[in-house]
Amino acid sequence: MSQQVKTKQIAVNRQARHEYFVMESLETGMELVGTEVKSLRMGQVNLKESWVDVENGELIVHGMHISPYEKGNIFNRDPLRPRRLLVHKREIRKLAQEVKLQGYTLVPLSLYFKHGRVKLELGLCKGKKLYDKRATAAQRSAQRTIDRALKTQRH
Repeated sequence: MSQQVKTKQIAVNRQARHEYFVMESLETGMELVGTEVKSLRMGQVNLKESWVDVENGELIVHGMHISPYEKGNIFNRDPLRPRRLLVHKREIRKLAQEVKLQGYTLVPLSLYFKHGRVKLELGLCKGKKLYDKRATAAQRSAQRTIDRALKTQRH
């Protein structure tokens, strides 16, 4: 019998897919404090302005805002504090090399619970130019028109 993977979506960075081409994605763990996890369970997180840096051989998330837990009083931490990602050393080295040589950016794409643990989907991304964004929007609009025409044709 196969086990079903239980995942619960917390937050998605929709802006990342608009601003970047996602070349590769990676699932990482996160080093968090108890009140931060409780706040995440309530869905109080913002990934919009966040990015990831490689510092001293570690992946660090900057700009991720996890709101303070209401009942956390003295145990609450700074909402914008840098948080360490849990990744194997060889993967960190590979990502650092890609960022340095290819000019890619590491962007958090989504945050979710998997088997009760917080996981972050990290994207190795390449920036889009304005004309790329326009082309994507035009492609999406054309697909919508095609779908609409097919739907009316069926009925």
